[in-house]
Amino acid sequence: MSEPSASPAGHGPDRPVSAGEPPVVAGVRTTRRRGRTSAAKRDALASLLPRWGIDARGPWPDAVHDATRRPGPVALDIGVGDGAASLAWARARPDLVVVAIELHRPGLAKLLQALEREGPQNVRVAEADATEVVRSCAPGSIHAIRLLFPDPWPKRRHVGRRIVDRTFVAAAADALGPGGELHLATDWDDYAEHARSMIATERRFEALRPVDRVDRPVTVYEARGIAAGRSITELVHRRRR
Repeated sequence: MSEPSASPAGHGPDRPVSAGEPPVVAGVRTTRRRGRTSAAKRDALASLLPRWGIDARGPWPDAVHDATRRPGPVALDIGVGDGAASLAWARARPDLVVVAIELHRPGLAKLLQALEREGPQNVRVAEADATEVVRSCAPGSIHAIRLLFPDPWPKRRHVGRRIVDRTFVAAAADALGPGGELHLATDWDDYAEHARSMIATERRFEALRPVDRVDRPVTVYEARGIAAGRSITELVHRRRR
């Protein structure tokens, strides 16, 4: 993604929260919601979050199973934008419950509208701080964690704001069950090297053979990176058994 924000996996600059926005249904507010939200999208958030949202305070993953009435494995998709890649993941893996975690309210509204139109039923939405969600997961309870094009924070003074740090990596290793995968895609070479170095500090992860590209839709931020001439790096690490 080419534009940094103040969210762990956000998509634009902070802005004041409008008093006309609906209350948070799923998750604890830890950053401001970003992006201009039309009246139609505000209506979608107010009416559809109760149906498709889950309470990000957990307990995880019990809250997911309670909301979906599905006992299957849970996957966390962090910073999903409008959710197109999350929906594709859920359709390709009907055995999973995919939890789309996002704080960008216009993108959340688009995802909720798509879910209401066509499903699939194995998706739930958490309007939440992803780092808090990962830390809240019961040990070994999560099947996969994916971050597609998180904020790169390319300026040196902002590197500490990147979501992938030693604390996040350790929490991901705690949350993932044996054989579970941590998958990150980025269009910033510096972020790829940073992520590699952070993940390398966690001995419970082993790197899988590099892939050219994991099969999924091209996200908006991926397309922008490609248009700008940046290469895409896919990092996939497996939780050791």
